[in-house]
Amino acid sequence: MGFSQDNLKGFVLALSSSAFIGASFIIKKKGLRRAAAASGVRAGVGGFSYLLEPLWWLGMITMIVGEVANFVAYAFAPAVLVTPLGALSIIVSAVLAHFILNEKLHQLGILGCVMCIAGSIVIVIHAPQERPITSVQEIWSMAIQPAFLLYVGSVVVLVFIMIVHFAPQCGHSNVLVFTGICSFMGSLSVMSVKAVGTALKLTFEGNNQLLYPETWFFVLIVATCVITQMNYLNKALDTFNTAVVSPIYYVMFTSLTILASVIMFKDWDGQNVGSIISEICGFIVVLSGTILLHTTRDFERSSSFRGSYASLSPTLSARLCNGNGEFMKHEENLLPDEAVCFQRQEMH
Repeated sequence: MGFSQDNLKGFVLALSSSAFIGASFIIKKKGLRRAAAASGVRAGVGGFSYLLEPLWWLGMITMIVGEVANFVAYAFAPAVLVTPLGALSIIVSAVLAHFILNEKLHQLGILGCVMCIAGSIVIVIHAPQERPITSVQEIWSMAIQPAFLLYVGSVVVLVFIMIVHFAPQCGHSNVLVFTGICSFMGSLSVMSVKAVGTALKLTFEGNNQLLYPETWFFVLIVATCVITQMNYLNKALDTFNTAVVSPIYYVMFTSLTILASVIMFKDWDGQNVGSIISEICGFIVVLSGTILLHTTRDFERSSSFRGSYASLSPTLSARLCNGNGEFMKHEENLLPDEAVCFQRQEMH
């Protein structure tokens, strides 16, 4: 299938977004290190000296540029293409950390990077064309079709049950509860972001979409979903090890976003079975590479810490590794300020 101009623009924007966001993690980490060295108080123990560090603010600006590019990418290309490319920011971060921060990239981590790149290439080659949209009202008609309303209703009911019933009972022992809430809400936020981005794109082209109440309704949905999403993502990161949360969240969020996009925007309509299977296979390769990269990075970060516990009794070790990531959570608290930056990285 040919690569349209809109898909190309979306691809370049998504690629640029990953580069900026991945680089921002390293710049912010350098800023945090410099601020901690100057003040003697790390951000992880309540220090805020990094707010006076220009390098940290440069990292924040770089991240904002990346997020804006990602936002605009959804206005040009389908979510099936844009969302999986977010994994490339992890590659950029890992490679730059290897050369700039002297954080060793394990050989299996390199394999994970290659898998992410290979899977992304497959997705890009077989990505569906973006459907031409002439108004936000057209997107609204897609949003109120029965199939998507069924999806939205299911998400709202499941999220409500998880927040009211499961979160208080097992939210702090089962990582799927908090990440599930984030992922379900995230899929709706991406659909609304795409609607808002398309409305702004049409407005800048001279077709004002800000006059329609549907545009502002989508803006409200974006705000509601993002606030809920970030609230429970913070809860997940505070409760469980980031190396557990990040790959699970990426898998669930990306899968549900693609499902929502296929239902609402009918991304796969008109594609042959071979292209759809190729996209799914490419997506699975990206997911596998992401999980492998996270796993090996966590192994490298924690090997020295685990070595200090080699003499512990098996019983005590078993209690420390209690199955919900508490062992790794304590490990992060004892590591230098890099752990704080790593947590922030996984939020994006």
